[in-house]
Amino acid sequence: MVTFIFEVILSILNMKKLSFLFLALAMASILPQIGHAQKIVADKIIAQVGDQIVLKSDVDNELSDAKRNEGQQGAPKLPPNAECVFIQNHLMQKALMLQAQRDSLPLTDDDVDGELDKRVRNYIQYYGGRDMLENIMGKTVFQFKESMRPMIKEQLLAQQEKQKIAGGTKITPEEVQAYYDKIPKDSLIYYESQLEVSQIVIHPKASKDVKAVVTDRLLGFKRDVESGKYKFEDLTKFSQDPAVKENGGLYSLNRLDKNFDPAFTSAAFRLKEGQISPVVESAFGLHILQMVSKVGDDATVRHILLIPPVSEIEMQQAVDSLDSVRKLINLKVLTFNAAVSFFSDDKVGKTTGGTIVSQEDGSSHITYDQIEDQSLIKILDTLKIGEVSKPQVFADNSNQGRGQQAVRLVYLRSRTDAHRENMKDDFDRISERALAIKQQTVLQDWFGDHIPTFYVHMDKDLGQCGNLTDWIKTSEKLELK
Repeated sequence: MVTFIFEVILSILNMKKLSFLFLALAMASILPQIGHAQKIVADKIIAQVGDQIVLKSDVDNELSDAKRNEGQQGAPKLPPNAECVFIQNHLMQKALMLQAQRDSLPLTDDDVDGELDKRVRNYIQYYGGRDMLENIMGKTVFQFKESMRPMIKEQLLAQQEKQKIAGGTKITPEEVQAYYDKIPKDSLIYYESQLEVSQIVIHPKASKDVKAVVTDRLLGFKRDVESGKYKFEDLTKFSQDPAVKENGGLYSLNRLDKNFDPAFTSAAFRLKEGQISPVVESAFGLHILQMVSKVGDDATVRHILLIPPVSEIEMQQAVDSLDSVRKLINLKVLTFNAAVSFFSDDKVGKTTGGTIVSQEDGSSHITYDQIEDQSLIKILDTLKIGEVSKPQVFADNSNQGRGQQAVRLVYLRSRTDAHRENMKDDFDRISERALAIKQQTVLQDWFGDHIPTFYVHMDKDLGQCGNLTDWIKTSEKLELK
């Protein structure tokens, strides 16, 4: 059981999300459940905390999904008593939610709506569109949101109470050392050679004359559709959006979703169903959009993207510009982080100081085999720690660049050799794990003190679950009264 908890904590830390066992498993099970058509049906109430019940069907469904996903990246191996662990997760979350209500912790409808919108956007993206999600769920997005509302409210209140209980926990260097000393030497993590790399990226802009030619072509597409000569979807084959082969130019978006270019979103929500936009310029290029459907803050649109070609003149101007920035950095007139804020066109990178993060766990430490761009590896091999490269023209294959030619400066922040985990090189990582375990202990102590303050009823069949002993004892005492 301790091993299982430890695996989960490590998994959570790798994702850069500080959470606890009960919440991590509950959250991880939500998305797979949506697509699980064959659900186990059972209406038996197996546990109750206050006025909150735990149904056997909910636990069975989560267990079934967890078994199906076991072995996938980020999913820990399930322990033999997985069912008991899931029941404990439910009880802990419901108790935390009830305590949050006792403590009158603030939670507004806007908080709940915001989380619902975020979840639904993720589901729509996962399943390839709003219509696909509604077909799978057998209900509208609005109905789906309303069905999720009680669960989301419970989770948010539980998170708030958990933060109140354990969020202020601190750990000393001595405690980190004591934790490290208890790890068997042959169990210490082995790290491959890792780097911390940042970059400033500029996407050169095409000239006005070139943009005018591309604009005329898009307006020609618009006229062809409005005249009935072609359907909009027939013309998406000309789009330079790499995703067009998979989605036919179709996107589901939300008015509040910041992942989409604001110019694109703003233009979309000005349209009525079936209407085609004027030419819209976004960070990706020039578009025309057609509104397919719109309900409240959610919409489905088709678009055609054309990227105005950049000439050698504009490319050289970008190179010269970044060369000037590099000189200012080397003269200590400007820090690299400040230069990222002022000059980089990489919107994602601006939030990280230009740091390239691992796609696996969001860490700023990346290994060579995680770098797909071979031209970047060649640059890094020539840099010493703390050096900034000369401007380099490269194909930007990020979501924002989509294969366009761009120019960048590369900064090698650090490089570590392959090594076994140690306190000198990996103190922060070790400290994170030690703190997570200490927070888990604080939370467990809190439950030990507070379980008797709740009304608890446990089904007799749960006696074999050793991890539920405190809950069962409280239930038995209440039954004797």
